[in-house]
Amino acid sequence: MEKFKSASESRVSITELMLPSHSNFGGKVHGGHILNLMDQIAFACASKHSQMYCVTASVNRVDFLHPVEVGELLTLRASINYTGRTSMVVGVRVESQNITSGTKRHCNSSYFTMVAKDENGKGVPIPGLLLENEQGVRRFSRSKQRKEEAFSRDTQFDSSQFKMEMHLESLTNENVKLDLP
Repeated sequence: MEKFKSASESRVSITELMLPSHSNFGGKVHGGHILNLMDQIAFACASKHSQMYCVTASVNRVDFLHPVEVGELLTLRASINYTGRTSMVVGVRVESQNITSGTKRHCNSSYFTMVAKDENGKGVPIPGLLLENEQGVRRFSRSKQRKEEAFSRDTQFDSSQFKMEMHLESLTNENVKLDLP
């Protein structure tokens, strides 16, 4: 196995025509269909980098910026942004294109944490990421920070350490009514 790989070595893209069978009740492409495509391309990118079967461990925030119309081309691009010991963060960017006008729109971006597994389902070491430019350093650093923030968020609200009194004041202007003993 290679010790380090560049992001360009495992970059993947797909383009698919959005069909009526992909639409929701509002006539737009169903968000679940787009999420499925995003997960598939994240898997392809992570597997290409690690040369192993990979599973999705988490997805960091998916904001749908614009609806996708039936008849548009949907292009997804995936790239490795961060590598840990057995996990990778795959950045996925989604763009739609109107076939007749050529207009392109950024629909969403998201970050998938993928873990490389062996035939017994155990995590296996992966090649590190070779950073070749400022953009690579920025993406790696941002993914590292996102990971640290998630850990802090998870531990801050762990039920064994949660102190309700510290959070009651922040609920003052929220749409909530307290009925506590």
